[in-house]
Amino acid sequence: MPYKGQYTVFMTHRFLLTSMYVILLALLSTQAEASHIVGGEVYYRCLGGSTYRIELSIYQDCLEGNDSAIAQDVPAFIGVFNLANGSGSTKTVSAASTVNVPANFQNECINNAPATCLRKVTFVFDQQLQGDAPYRIVYMRCCRNESIQNIDRPGLTGATYFIDIPPAIPCNSSARFKNFPPQIICVNNPLVYDHSATDQDGDSLSYELCAALEGGLANIDQPRPEELTPQLPNPVKYILPYSAARPITGSPSLQINPRTGLLTGTPNLMGRYVVTVCCHEWRNGVRISTIKRDFQFNVTNCSKAVVAHIPQFSEEPNTYMVKCDGFNVKFINKSTGGFRYKWEFGVPGATSSDFEPEFTYPDTGVYIVKLTVNEGSTCPDTMSREVKIYPYMNTDFSITGLPCPNSSIQFKDLSEATYPPITKWAWKFGDGGTSDEKDPSHAYAGGGNYNITLVSTSVKGCIDSSMRQLEIEHFRPFAGNDTVIVKGEYIDFNASGGVEYLWTPADALNSATIPNPRGLFPDTGRFNFVVHIRSAANCEGNDTINVLVVPNPYLFLPSAFTPNRDGLNDFLIPLGAGYSNVRFFRIFNRWGQLVFQTNRFDQGWDGTFNGSVAELGTYFWVLGVTDRFGQEQMIKGDVTLIR
Repeated sequence: MPYKGQYTVFMTHRFLLTSMYVILLALLSTQAEASHIVGGEVYYRCLGGSTYRIELSIYQDCLEGNDSAIAQDVPAFIGVFNLANGSGSTKTVSAASTVNVPANFQNECINNAPATCLRKVTFVFDQQLQGDAPYRIVYMRCCRNESIQNIDRPGLTGATYFIDIPPAIPCNSSARFKNFPPQIICVNNPLVYDHSATDQDGDSLSYELCAALEGGLANIDQPRPEELTPQLPNPVKYILPYSAARPITGSPSLQINPRTGLLTGTPNLMGRYVVTVCCHEWRNGVRISTIKRDFQFNVTNCSKAVVAHIPQFSEEPNTYMVKCDGFNVKFINKSTGGFRYKWEFGVPGATSSDFEPEFTYPDTGVYIVKLTVNEGSTCPDTMSREVKIYPYMNTDFSITGLPCPNSSIQFKDLSEATYPPITKWAWKFGDGGTSDEKDPSHAYAGGGNYNITLVSTSVKGCIDSSMRQLEIEHFRPFAGNDTVIVKGEYIDFNASGGVEYLWTPADALNSATIPNPRGLFPDTGRFNFVVHIRSAANCEGNDTINVLVVPNPYLFLPSAFTPNRDGLNDFLIPLGAGYSNVRFFRIFNRWGQLVFQTNRFDQGWDGTFNGSVAELGTYFWVLGVTDRFGQEQMIKGDVTLIR
């Protein structure tokens, strides 16, 4: 029988072995997750009557995908749900076709071409549907690639591919994307990818970047038919700064033309990103169906040997320029690796072989300009952008209102365009204030010269700006400082800030309409006066002065002060009333050194000596004053400096 120490060692080893076995199982389970699926889409086609052909395509990473998980993709479990009553069934469908998707680039044209392998597996089945009910076709699979950068916890986040079939649309078929999704996107190189679709019914189509959906249980390497429900899961959780509408950062960032489906942008960060494109089908102004492709874009350092690049100087999707001040356009060429260039300006027969040509367009409109680099060589490249010609536009505005602090100023847009209307306004008021209203109002807190800027945008994408300066008067109505006087004395007020004055109450004053009336106070008390002031620019405002009338003259200095610059009791200042002036105010330290002196009532000691902080302790002061009858007096005392 082992002793206690032997038993403890044995159990510890057994625990470690068990833990390692659990960890190994977890790692094997993680490796078996269905992260090989990088995209998918669902279509439907009416075969006549109430019979529809459903087609699900999934895209597999056959280079790095787990073979065990790939083997579980066939057969596929696809849900068919009647959205009117919630009934449904699950179809078990074998693969109709499996094809390797071409990389669509020449290896000799990529300086460091990465290895790729993308396989498209398609499942097809026919389904009878009730014509008066909407249906939803659903496929779910877990999980996405662990290294995806724009969504939260991608290794535990699955995907849902679905399509809704509308009711009461006679034998409608969905649209269908024309091209395979791109496999290689080169970082810091412009991406121009045709993500458009076709519709056999001739319906109108529009495009947008939309949200991907979650789906499928985590850590499960095979499809789970019991998961399928007509209720769609939540959208994936995008990580800032990414979103459904901005799935890849860049300059410009990824965007899709809502009319043409052209996907453009220049990605500036390598990595894997979930990108989802929705194509909406319209008939008679009503959206009747939507197809959705959810796909993983791989941005890599694949350095193309030849890059045709026309920059984008407009906020409009894939637009080189919106020209709003004429018909002549100067083209900028940012291509690399080129030795021959061919420009096509979108006008029949109009071409140029110049590196950066100029072209004068014959009329207004939207033109497609195409640049081909090294045409006819082993490694050519092409790029197209739109040029929009919409002259002319002029931004202007008016300013009304009193140019006074805290007064409302009205700004009115006077912008004009040959192709109206004006749809956007960006105002900057020069003091940090902004507005996107057409005709805003704004008030300025203080006087000064302010530069007002308006940038306006027309419905055609024309942008123009205008700037002018607004002077706000430095208007500060001031009645004077509060004061203390002795009974029987008078005070000469001294208001400022305007050209017209009106004092209230006027009983104690010799005039109520001048800035400096004299007030005589035979009795003690506290008296408040308000002066209304108007400036030369018609700015108006009020200020108040308080007069305290005391029975006898007095002088006061505190016994201590704290010059620590906290705004409280920082200065030693004599306070008094009934004295005409201060002849001297002197302060000495304990060794008799003069540390401060003044002959003004409004100036005090700040607790410094020879530019340095004075020591703590007791100081002595002498104050010489002249009273209202011309008699001189001298008063002495001490004060404690504390901090």
